[in-house]
Amino acid sequence: MNPPKTDARRHHDPEARGFASDNYAGAHPEVLAALALANGGHQVAYGEDDYTENLQRIVRSHFGATAEAFPVFNGTGANVVALQAVTDRWGAVICAESAHINVDEGGAPERMGGLKLLTVPTPDGKLTPDLIDRQAYGWDDEHRAMPQVVSITQSTELGTLYTPDEIRAICDHAHAHGMRVHLDGSRIANAAASLDVPMRTFTNAVGVDILSLGGTKNGAIFGEAVVVINQDAVSHMKHLRKLSMQLASKMRFVSVQLEALLAKDLWLRNARHANAMAQRLAEGVRAVHGVEILHPVQANAVFARLPHDVSERLQKRFRFYFWDEAAGDVRWMCAFDTTEDDVDAFVAALKEEMAR
Repeated sequence: MNPPKTDARRHHDPEARGFASDNYAGAHPEVLAALALANGGHQVAYGEDDYTENLQRIVRSHFGATAEAFPVFNGTGANVVALQAVTDRWGAVICAESAHINVDEGGAPERMGGLKLLTVPTPDGKLTPDLIDRQAYGWDDEHRAMPQVVSITQSTELGTLYTPDEIRAICDHAHAHGMRVHLDGSRIANAAASLDVPMRTFTNAVGVDILSLGGTKNGAIFGEAVVVINQDAVSHMKHLRKLSMQLASKMRFVSVQLEALLAKDLWLRNARHANAMAQRLAEGVRAVHGVEILHPVQANAVFARLPHDVSERLQKRFRFYFWDEAAGDVRWMCAFDTTEDDVDAFVAALKEEMAR
């Protein structure tokens, strides 16, 4: 049979790649193949399909026998739904000041979730029990939003990693105060690849109650999942997901992408490659006089400081973002499809612009 004809046209250069975000990357070919496999015929809508059912088995293999996955459309939806699931209407969430839920979600936790965020400045994007205690008080004070959840990100917004022992200490400390622990895992695969441990080692094994499981940044087209680990911590997740406009009718197309990533080792292969490209980038940048790497390169992000005018010229050749424009700080991200040639070309361009 001849393939169906289409009037669609390619509107971009498929060889073009930058360092702005791993969200810029396309879908991994194995994910696209899985989508084609799931297409055709009819499957029950709203998550009663065979692919979503099988996803539960796969998620339990990664996050323990009690884990249950609730696929959603995007990372903001995953975070807002997860945090709502473990808070009361008067509840608050303790998080790092740099957390994605605080600086990059358009106020969605507050406006859509009705949540108060209690932020803590951190030098490296990581919370500690001592830092948590700056906001962990006032449970009986009706004038203060009640701290009910500690939210951490793995890997963090600054590209750093928590060790399993660090997360265990946070969970033990939070639970001792009657709080739950949420893990924003939009780049959880990069963290596991860098630490060289299974994802369970720093989630269910150390006390995390609920997590946002990322797929988009690691090779999916769209789709994440809320993974409930501690079933006693939440109630009515199905209703909450629908109320939050995160229930996909054709959920099989979200679930099959996560299945393709998680069933074998695609999630790990993609993350290892992205991390390796970030290490290559960091090594090249360190050799450029006048460029300072700001944080340990532990996942797929490189944060650097360089002259503002150099960044502006370099942005005309490769896309990337300022992190703190006033200070001259930038962020360079690598993805599963970043190549060694991409990195080497970027480093060469950086050297040229620095020499001007």
